[in-house]
Amino acid sequence: MSLRRLRWCAVGVLVALAACGGGSDTTGSTTVSNVTSVFAAGGPNVVTMTVTSGPPASTQNVINIPYVSVTVCSSSTSCATIDHVLVDTGSSGLRLLHSALQASGITLTQQTDPANQLDTLAECLPFAGGYSWGVTASADIRIGGESASNVPVQVIDDDGSYAPAVPKSCKAYGVNETVSSLDANGLLGVSVLAQDCGIHCASLANNGRYFSCSASACAPAAAPLQNQVVNPATLFATDNNGVILQLPAIPAAGAPSATGYLVFGIGTQNNNGLGTATVLASDNNGEFVTSFNGQMLSGSFIDSGSNGLYFTDSGLPMCQGSATQFYCPATTQDLSATNQSQTGVLLPTSFSVANVQALSKSNFALDDVAGGLGSNVNLTGNYFDWGLPFFYGRTVYVAIEGMTAGGSMGPYYAY
Repeated sequence: MSLRRLRWCAVGVLVALAACGGGSDTTGSTTVSNVTSVFAAGGPNVVTMTVTSGPPASTQNVINIPYVSVTVCSSSTSCATIDHVLVDTGSSGLRLLHSALQASGITLTQQTDPANQLDTLAECLPFAGGYSWGVTASADIRIGGESASNVPVQVIDDDGSYAPAVPKSCKAYGVNETVSSLDANGLLGVSVLAQDCGIHCASLANNGRYFSCSASACAPAAAPLQNQVVNPATLFATDNNGVILQLPAIPAAGAPSATGYLVFGIGTQNNNGLGTATVLASDNNGEFVTSFNGQMLSGSFIDSGSNGLYFTDSGLPMCQGSATQFYCPATTQDLSATNQSQTGVLLPTSFSVANVQALSKSNFALDDVAGGLGSNVNLTGNYFDWGLPFFYGRTVYVAIEGMTAGGSMGPYYAY
């Protein structure tokens, strides 16, 4: 699941898309008009989420990135609010760039390896465009009115401040994340998984993710569940069984920005019930089957951290020039696929694909950008990536594994 966050971090592609934007109304989606007023009323479990241009420290602005602000504390009196944190339903855990923390004057307490108190516990998490490498740390966090203490987070070493060398196995994934590659100061991973690795990393030392590091070198290490980077929602007092993302429908020309909501909890408050949403139960990896163009794509997922829809369609022409990973049909194509729940429920879902090179140059929110899967050593399997364009005009529920949410057991998505 954590490998599935497609950002396509080729500089030429991102610059081109940041300069165009655009969008079209999502068809076949759940309208948000009947619930927007509930979330707009606010509450401790509601946070404003904005799709807009990136943080000042970034050298480029990327389309379709949903941001919230997160307050982190190293003690009860030393806190800072980090803005432009990307909301990512495709990974679990809070990951903050060291440069952003340093600029905010916050130093978090590094976690030691439970099996060797002289070493620190670090992590390498692969993404489609590279990896995030850095020490794990403990922080008290606040997001809106929700809070949790002693949360294991990752500090991404984007500035070379973490002493030991990056393990060769981690470097094989590409390059480490930076403010410019993420176009964000961090990631808030709120997937259907509680931890970012789970039992696999707790039981195996050579798990490929966690490392025990001295000042000069790192070695593979097991990471107990309580030390793994965790979906922070699981540690909230009450609203801890999942999240809801809601973005408004946007016009055909796209929009300069879009403002919606990140809501914690499902069925835990008067404002976060499932309502008429259909539950799409996933497997234990957060994946389900999407039927599209005669393909049964069993590794499909819903990922707000992907800035487009990503799938294979040989009938759609690829763009030329700087956006070669994206589709550029002559006219906007209205397409459909069917998502299938683990329980057999079929959920037809419509979407549109536009020529990204023909769209407005001033919009950062658009719902009709799509690309091919291409070849990426960090991604395998047959899947349809329902990225952020899927979220416009919908209320999307993400229920955490092993938790009862709205009368159904996670992991599941619903919309």
